Amino acid sequence: MYFSSMIFLWLFLPITLFIYLLARHIGKISWGNTVLVLASILFYSWGEPVYIFLLIFSVAVNYFFGLLLGTKKYHNRWIVTGAFVFNIGLLGIFKYYDFFADCGNKILGKEIFQLRELALPLGISFYTFQIMSYVIDVYRKEVDVQKNFLHLLLYVSLFPQLVAGPIVKYKDIQAQILEREENYEKRVYGIKRFIYGLGKKVLLSNVLGKYVDAVLELPLEQISTGLMWLTMVMYAFQIYYDFSGYSDMAIGLGAMFGFNFKENFSYPYIAKSIREFWRRWHISLSTWFREYVYIPLGGNRKGEVRTYLNLGIVFFLTGFWHGAGLNFIVWGLFHGLFMILERIGFGKLLDKNPIKLINHLYVCLVVFCGWVFFRVEDLRGGCVILKNLFWYQKGEYGLQSCFNMEIAVILLVSVLLCGVFQEIVPKLKEIILDKTRIYALEMAVLFLIFILCTISLASDTYNPFIYFRF
Repeated sequence: MYFSSMIFLWLFLPITLFIYLLARHIGKISWGNTVLVLASILFYSWGEPVYIFLLIFSVAVNYFFGLLLGTKKYHNRWIVTGAFVFNIGLLGIFKYYDFFADCGNKILGKEIFQLRELALPLGISFYTFQIMSYVIDVYRKEVDVQKNFLHLLLYVSLFPQLVAGPIVKYKDIQAQILEREENYEKRVYGIKRFIYGLGKKVLLSNVLGKYVDAVLELPLEQISTGLMWLTMVMYAFQIYYDFSGYSDMAIGLGAMFGFNFKENFSYPYIAKSIREFWRRWHISLSTWFREYVYIPLGGNRKGEVRTYLNLGIVFFLTGFWHGAGLNFIVWGLFHGLFMILERIGFGKLLDKNPIKLINHLYVCLVVFCGWVFFRVEDLRGGCVILKNLFWYQKGEYGLQSCFNMEIAVILLVSVLLCGVFQEIVPKLKEIILDKTRIYALEMAVLFLIFILCTISLASDTYNPFIYFRF
């Protein structure tokens, strides 16, 4: 079930919110938590009912590991290692087995390992990282053991962030499970953030996505350089508004039920370096890797060479986390390369550069080229696209075959709202993030966005979520 589906907007969300408010009115917070757990199970089961048992099993096993860590009768290092092996093993079986089996068959030149072709459970990459953060933080004694299984299940399965993040660390939400502030202003803010996110997804990302898919279904070798650049720029904005829109909706939904989720995006395309880009893009993932991988490996405390190696490992894992394919690994290492180059000395040149527009163009060039490997199914397709981008080709399919007024308007709006207009008019950003009030004009804009989204969803079946497949 998508947040941007008519079933969710008109049935699931209003009914769940009504029952939750009723439960909170007549009972304790535990009543509301129970409603949220049941609603989250229904939400997850809507498309893949079988895999809800996998999720509950994962939570149950990690609940047991947490209890063991809390007894202080065992060697905790072995317990946390066991939890790590279990979680990564479970993720590996469903997400990475076929990748390694196929690589093994190609290396050996024989079909020794049979491919299983298992369907990837929705959100397994996200909820695996979440539950791992709980076990690791218990091991580090940064949080107390959660002895109430329902509370731990709520943390992992909470439907606003279950299938596509943001990745919520247990220590950031443990207090809110037991007690959280709920009021009218907070729910109004939640509705506001949700509608803004819905607009990003439906009115921008979906429109751009249709054009991107249509172009990339053509023979790649016959696409002109101009059209290829247009397509990859459209894809860059498609994925940004897809994922940031989903994160906005998740933050908004969390606020409706009293939860405070941290921001997951902060206008990454206006960054002046790749380092800054990763402080603004998918913040919950980059901070997870920093806290649980980069720093434990030694961070930047063990010399320059070790620092570069640690960065390479982190970005290799970042790419591999997104998908079991060489294209994702190349995408991760591509970003890791520029992170290392900036740390070696290129970053100082960027900081000293007085013409910051050059910095922005550099970031966009690197990021947009990186998206090539994120979008394609294999490395060959990515190489063909890069060749078309940087080696002029007239091609059979030129700009005239795709470019029109709708694309021009959507791209203009996409560029302005990705952080450009917010930098020019800081008041706009303050209004969007204001949790205490909503202006009359803003209410009219929100109403218009919601109506346009509803019309679009009712008249068009094209409504994918890119990050649902991770």
